[in-house]
Amino acid sequence: MKEPEPHDKLLQNELKSSGTLPEHIAVIMDGNGRWAKSRGLPRVAGHSEGINSVKDIVEACGQLGIGHLTLYTFSLENWQRPKREVSALMKLLFRTIRRELKDLMDNEVRISTLGNLDDLPSAAANEMRIAIEDTSANKGLKLHLALSYGSRREIIGAVKKIVEAVESDELDISDLDEKKFSDFLLTNDTPDPDLLIRTSGEARISNFLLWQLAYTELYITDTLWPEFRRAQLYEALSDYQRRERRYGKVSEQIN
Repeated sequence: MKEPEPHDKLLQNELKSSGTLPEHIAVIMDGNGRWAKSRGLPRVAGHSEGINSVKDIVEACGQLGIGHLTLYTFSLENWQRPKREVSALMKLLFRTIRRELKDLMDNEVRISTLGNLDDLPSAAANEMRIAIEDTSANKGLKLHLALSYGSRREIIGAVKKIVEAVESDELDISDLDEKKFSDFLLTNDTPDPDLLIRTSGEARISNFLLWQLAYTELYITDTLWPEFRRAQLYEALSDYQRRERRYGKVSEQIN
């Protein structure tokens, strides 16, 4: 794992000593297009610059000892965007995974995906499968990329699996509870997010981890994703540490 710069190390140590850090951070990376438009650039330039934010946040999370980072990379709804933009995004994904694989290995980052890789062009899907396989033994940050992902489709898929399990006598319907339901989701081996960060000021969840976000702390910033770097991450984490997570209880019970 790459060592942080002295100033970053100081800030990271302050965060580690100030309170509990989230085990799992989820991010809706929004604002790439607006960042590019404000500079008179094509939208893909915003997506390209957003990759630099991804690299910085992944590195910072690894240095902080965060266990899981889930990035909303490409939603089911994103397929409705102009074909030229979608094609450019897929090529960018392909090139980025190939280019960054060595750094991911050096930093012990383990990659997984949420969604259906078969929806992607074959070159991008194959490159992603190679990265998943090559990083499978890494012991550091688990980086989950939501690709062609939609939470409603995930939940419907879980219901179908449950019906099949009941019909085949693998599951007694009376045993179905929240924990058992979660076992049928794509995130069955991942803790629910403690913190959701959404950039660009939009205040909605956008069909992302609807079941898993039930008790997640939400942090919304006006910063556009291409400008969101580790300094902004530290601000989000500092805000998170000032929250009181009660899970339906009162303060006196928590304290």
